[in-house]
Amino acid sequence: MIPRELTLIVAATNKMGIGRANTLPWIGLKKEMAYFARVTKRAPPDTINAVVMGRKSWESIPPKYRPLKDRMNVVITRNSRLTAEGSVVVGSVEGATEATKRPEVNKTFIIGGAEIYKAALERKEARRILLTRVLSDFDCDAFFPLHLDESRKIEGWERKSKEEHDRWVGEQVPEGVQEENGTRYVFEMWEKTES
Repeated sequence: MIPRELTLIVAATNKMGIGRANTLPWIGLKKEMAYFARVTKRAPPDTINAVVMGRKSWESIPPKYRPLKDRMNVVITRNSRLTAEGSVVVGSVEGATEATKRPEVNKTFIIGGAEIYKAALERKEARRILLTRVLSDFDCDAFFPLHLDESRKIEGWERKSKEEHDRWVGEQVPEGVQEENGTRYVFEMWEKTES
């Protein structure tokens, strides 16, 4: 199956903060990270999902975890000399979408950072956002470029029901407020509304 959609997967504060100094501002969200891993790995037999990220996101992953296991890793960079072992290196989101148009690729996930999210949102293939809304406030210097507030609908996007979210990711997503190490968060799925 050739992927036709891009799904953005992001953890962000209510002010849409996603990072500070090229790291996550919150620590120890093991259940949230496990959700990210399960969702981005889950694919039918004989297929694999792709995770697309910018160079800074790639470099923020501890070396022992690179490339992200059981997924096609695509790294976007302007540096044509960059080598990202075990990954495909491209120069743009468009290049990433081309690189993932392979029969064995099931779903394509955009996993950051801010510039890559912004470029992906400008593409018509961007259809879905899996948002972990971090309810605690953190000091951030990087932000998700689309403000998804706590209403169910904003211009061009609509938050879907828990049942639709469960069905799309293929599991029962924990409902309501979750808490780990003093950080509270909720899982949401948003889809682009047809224009």
